[in-house]
Amino acid sequence: MARVPRTPSPLLLAGLLAAAGVAHFAVPEPFESIVPRALPGSPRAWTRASGAVELALAAGLAVPRTRHFSARASALFFVAVFPANVKMAYDWRDRPATARALAYGWLPLQVPLHLWARALSRPTTG
Repeated sequence: MARVPRTPSPLLLAGLLAAAGVAHFAVPEPFESIVPRALPGSPRAWTRASGAVELALAAGLAVPRTRHFSARASALFFVAVFPANVKMAYDWRDRPATARALAYGWLPLQVPLHLWARALSRPTTG
């Protein structure tokens, strides 16, 4: 039987954040489309900024010395980007069922990502 680690992998979360950060720069259009209109400035600027933050958080999670701070910041980041995910779900309400399922499914996925980051922010023992 496989052993389940007590602490979720910081490097796996770092990899997910890094991949998302790179995607913000490589293919910015999908991200720009979900930037809430209430935010000032251009959607491209917000997309680049959030991609840069994801890359910085990924780097911080990968380094044990900065992991605690980066994990706390990652938890806050997942809360901060939630409105964009809500906007995506709303905007995609008339799309085909597969696209809607992706958009709606992404909303509850934010909860375990947030909890994962919070778990990594706790001091390790022993």
